Amino acid sequence: MARIAVIGAGMGAMAAAARLAVAGHRPVVFERGSTYGGAVGRIERDGFAFDTGPGLLPLPAVYRDLFIKTGKEPLEDLVGLTQVEPAVRHVFADGTVTDLPNARRAGVAEALDAAVGAGAGTRWSALMNRAREAWDRSRRPLLEEPLWPNWQVLADREPYPAVTQKRLLRKDRTAKTLADIGVLELGGDPRLVALLEQYALAYGLDPRTTPASAAVLPYMEQTFGTWAVSGGLRALADAVYARCLQRKVEFRFGTAVTRIVVKDGRAAGVEPAGHPAEDAEFVVAGVAPSVLDGLLPGQSVRGEVPAQSEASVPSRLTVHLALRGPRPDGTPYRTVVHGSDRDAEAAWLFDGGPRPARPTVAVLRTAEASQVPDADHEAVTVTVTVPPHARVGEADVEAVLTAAERAVPGLRDRLLWHEIRTPQDIAEATGAAGGAVPAPALAAAQGRLLHPANRTELPGLFAVGGWSHPGGGLPHAGMSGALVAGLIVEGPEFRGSQ
Repeated sequence: MARIAVIGAGMGAMAAAARLAVAGHRPVVFERGSTYGGAVGRIERDGFAFDTGPGLLPLPAVYRDLFIKTGKEPLEDLVGLTQVEPAVRHVFADGTVTDLPNARRAGVAEALDAAVGAGAGTRWSALMNRAREAWDRSRRPLLEEPLWPNWQVLADREPYPAVTQKRLLRKDRTAKTLADIGVLELGGDPRLVALLEQYALAYGLDPRTTPASAAVLPYMEQTFGTWAVSGGLRALADAVYARCLQRKVEFRFGTAVTRIVVKDGRAAGVEPAGHPAEDAEFVVAGVAPSVLDGLLPGQSVRGEVPAQSEASVPSRLTVHLALRGPRPDGTPYRTVVHGSDRDAEAAWLFDGGPRPARPTVAVLRTAEASQVPDADHEAVTVTVTVPPHARVGEADVEAVLTAAERAVPGLRDRLLWHEIRTPQDIAEATGAAGGAVPAPALAAAQGRLLHPANRTELPGLFAVGGWSHPGGGLPHAGMSGALVAGLIVEGPEFRGSQ
């Protein structure tokens, strides 16, 4: 039975701690903040409650597995889950509106035919069929197995079976990026292109350079569905924390780790601020790369994967709105309001250009009674991807509200108050420089969208959470916890879930 020091109380770190405790180890979690959950936080004011991180849960099977493996209890016995319907409403730049059903790809095709025009659903379905092939080829190495030692195979091999466009007297063209897919496989229809590219923008990925393999992102959502958690996503963090306590995981809040102790060439403990160093057989770090570097000055442990620099990864601006008046019947849980100028938005996010007049925003309108003071009020959260290290001003908030009004008519007349969560707030909660938010791992792109392995170059030190394999996102955090626990319990021979 080993004593294991866990740095950070994010979702991936807690998932690893719970699994390690069940295996007989003694995890101690050191969290510099006053609470758990990392990015999955909560704001409460005047009877309103808002999730500060994700608002919907994709791939709940990851957390079902966690609770079964750590206590033989179904996830649904611990938190309420509802498959939202429709999955999402899209409001396109030209005013076209369509509601896409949850986890019914045939229904998605029908909705696109009705909204965009005959043939749109067929083109989208063909794209999703190719994305399914990419998913089948990359799912295990990207999500369920430790990062391969020969990860270069994933970096060099594009799993998406792009269609080659034959052109008379000119060189044939094949889609290599999401932007290429929009032109070559979706016919360039601006609404279908916007639908595809917003999956990249939501994760801070540039559609112009993001590999075609990113088509798995809409495939996952439209195949496996999205779910609302009763009481908000913070209730899931509460459940994971409670499971850790049941398994005797020790938490020390308000305790920052200032150094990882290294003895005889391996991680051997941690030094909490203001306290003597504490021994541990293993150290699990659920922190951003810049934080990990600070805990091991002069020592590089992240391996050779050419992952994106933390400093270049976009962040998010979130505006929480307290509204008078009830949530109208039939209101979708999530609406994506597409920006007015895709090129200008890409230049803003990735090239240092000016902010467009109306960026793409996601509007969450929860139906949870527990998140409003009474039935005569509504809680709304609006999120927009912003450039790295963005400094948010009142004009930025006004642009977000202007975009959100296309989903919430009369928003300003109903507004009681709003609170904003800036990239600086995310940086404070997670430690990530500039409030960077990591994306899920993707194949191809020379490996820049992979993430470093969970097993680091320093023996005894493991990395967990969004900045390590398999990358960002709530399901991916749970997967990283399972991988780290497997590597510690079973050793280097661990090959992932079967």
